[in-house]
Amino acid sequence: MIFKLDKLIRNNIAKLEAYSSARDEFDESTADMIFLDANENPFQNGVNRYPDPQQKNVKELLSDLKGISTNQILLGNGSDEVLDLIFRAFCEPNQDSVVFLPPTYGMYGVLANLNNIETKEVLLSPDFEIRVEETLREVSKDSKIIFLCSPNNPSGNSFSSEKIKAILDGFHGLVVIDEAYIDFSNEQSWIEKMHLYPNLIVTQTLSKAYGMAGIRLGVCYASKEITEVLNRIKPPYNVNELTQQRAKERLQKPEEVKKEIQLIVAERIKLEERLKKISIISKIYPSDANFILVKVDDANKRYTELIQMGIVIRNRTTQALCENTLRLTVGTTEENNALIDALQELK
Repeated sequence: MIFKLDKLIRNNIAKLEAYSSARDEFDESTADMIFLDANENPFQNGVNRYPDPQQKNVKELLSDLKGISTNQILLGNGSDEVLDLIFRAFCEPNQDSVVFLPPTYGMYGVLANLNNIETKEVLLSPDFEIRVEETLREVSKDSKIIFLCSPNNPSGNSFSSEKIKAILDGFHGLVVIDEAYIDFSNEQSWIEKMHLYPNLIVTQTLSKAYGMAGIRLGVCYASKEITEVLNRIKPPYNVNELTQQRAKERLQKPEEVKKEIQLIVAERIKLEERLKKISIISKIYPSDANFILVKVDDANKRYTELIQMGIVIRNRTTQALCENTLRLTVGTTEENNALIDALQELK
C-alpha cells in the first residue's frame, strides 16, 4: 500500500503558519540575557518564565533512552492531547472517519466525537486479537486512522506482531499504536520498526511505568514529517515548566524505574496465581500490562461489595466482549494481599 502523507493532511493545516512564541524566537538556554520579550513577571520564583515550548531537554533524555531522533518526538499534556492533535491535523470534521477495535481505550471514541469524525468499530476476536480482514474491509477512502492499543486496555494482552504488520502494510492511512503499557510487556516496542513504516505513529506515556500520572506527560514518536505537522498546531506552551522539571528528574533514574517495573511484573505474576483460587472468578485473561482482567459471576454485585470493603477496582462489564469482567490494577504487596483477602470473603 502506497503511503502519501501530503494526501492525509487537512488542507487548512497544510496552509497553517504556526504561532511563533517569544521563546521560539529567542532560546532562553543560549545565553545569560535580560529577557524583556515575553511580558513575563521579572521576579524569579522558578516558574515566572514561560517553559521551553519544544521541551528540548526532556526530548534529549527520551532520545537517548529510546534510540530515536529528537525531531521524531512530540510531547503533549498527557497522551490525550497527543491523540487530539492527531485528529485535528489529519481528520476533516464531518467528512473523514477513523477505525478502532473495541474493547479498547475509550478516549479514541470521545476524541472522534469531539472532532466530529465518523467512527467505525471492528470488534476484536473473543480472545481479544485483531481481526485483520474484517478491519481492512471496514476501511473506506475517507478513513484516515486506525487505532491499535497494544498491550490493550482493558484486556491487557499484546496484539500479534504479524497482525499489526498486516494492518500497517494493508492500510493507506495512519496507524496509531498506543503503547501506554509497553514497559510491562516482553514485546518489542514498535518504535524500533518505525523506519520501516512511514504511516506508523507510536504513543507512550510517563503515567504508568514511570509513575507520573499526576504530571500529565504524553509522548508521540513518528517520522519527522509527521511530528512537524503536529508541532505546527500544538499550543505553544502545552507542557508546563513543573512537568518538564519532574520528567527530567525521573528520566535520569532509569534503573529506579526498571526496578519498579520488575516489582510490578513480579506482583502481577503472583496475583495471577492467587486469583486462580478465588471461587467467584471463572477466567483470568493473559496480561502484558500492570493490570489483570478477570471474569466473575456477577461484576456489578462484586464491584459494589469490594467498594463496601474499601477496595476500588474497575467494572468493565459494559464494554464489548467484557460481560461480567473486573479490571484489577496491580498494587503493592500489601494492597494485593488486601484484594485477595477481600475476594476470598465473597461468596
